[in-house]
Amino acid sequence: MGALEEFWSLHPVDPDVRCFVETLVRGTKQHQPSIDDLISRATEHWSLGRMAIVDRNILRQGVFELLWAPDVPPSVAINEALEVAKKFSTHESSRFINGVLDRIHKELRPAS
Repeated sequence: MGALEEFWSLHPVDPDVRCFVETLVRGTKQHQPSIDDLISRATEHWSLGRMAIVDRNILRQGVFELLWAPDVPPSVAINEALEVAKKFSTHESSRFINGVLDRIHKELRPAS
């Protein structure tokens, strides 16, 4: 059994939710090199290795939604990332994540 199948066997959800989550996970992983490059450029004095793992992964998912999930409005992508950060990280992390995602959204996203 793969990791996703095992997860879903323990946490069953509506098929639409499962599809959305799997799109986020697979898309984030598929675009991870580009996402990491954008995060690195947006955080001039922070290497990815210095970031808390939770924060780094919240940023990755947020960047994926900003750039490759056209059905998710940018404000929703950023707000959802902030809610996850508030729940699973620190208050300082949510401010950091907000600044990074806002900068990527406004300045560093690749030309379409």
